[in-house]
Amino acid sequence: MRIDPENRAVQGLTSFLEFVALNILFLVCCVPIVTIGAATSALFEVTRRYSDEESGRPVRDFLPAFGRNFLAATGLSLILLSAAVALAFSGVFWLSSPEPLFTGLAVLGFAAAAYAIAAFLHAMALVASYRAPFRQTLKNALLLPAAEPLRTLVLLVIPVTVLCLVIVFPPTIFLVATIGFSVGAYGCAFLFRSIHRRRSGTAT
Repeated sequence: MRIDPENRAVQGLTSFLEFVALNILFLVCCVPIVTIGAATSALFEVTRRYSDEESGRPVRDFLPAFGRNFLAATGLSLILLSAAVALAFSGVFWLSSPEPLFTGLAVLGFAAAAYAIAAFLHAMALVASYRAPFRQTLKNALLLPAAEPLRTLVLLVIPVTVLCLVIVFPPTIFLVATIGFSVGAYGCAFLFRSIHRRRSGTAT
């Protein structure tokens, strides 16, 4: 029996296995924690390329993208994720007080932390798509969530939804470990392409 590689079912299975391998590779590259930025930018780069008429090989192209983006992505992620953690911690701190004023400060802290996470996602997508100076990329990443609030909200809703599913229904962690990040990044690729097209004057 011969298997036709052009068969749609075979192509679908091949793509599925490619995304499973990509997801596992991404998680492995995130293990040192400090490499989360480089791994995320590489994931965005290969899924963006794949979303453009399925060009490129995500798994094969991942490590070269990881190395190429490492310095810029790591520097940006350290700045933005550190800010997000500090702001979230301040929110938890203020929330421990029953005073309404402190509750308001906690809300502001959590909102600012969410903004920093959104800026991180934009920064990783910019590193994946453009070769711009570090400070310009950081500036663009900080401006884009305010310039594109609706699309940025969708970018944040995707990981939040996944996290909620894992908390409410723990067995879904298997899906997250196999295809959650790679498929999520593939969906984000269309959003990033739309944002960059609309804001080409800002994101270059």
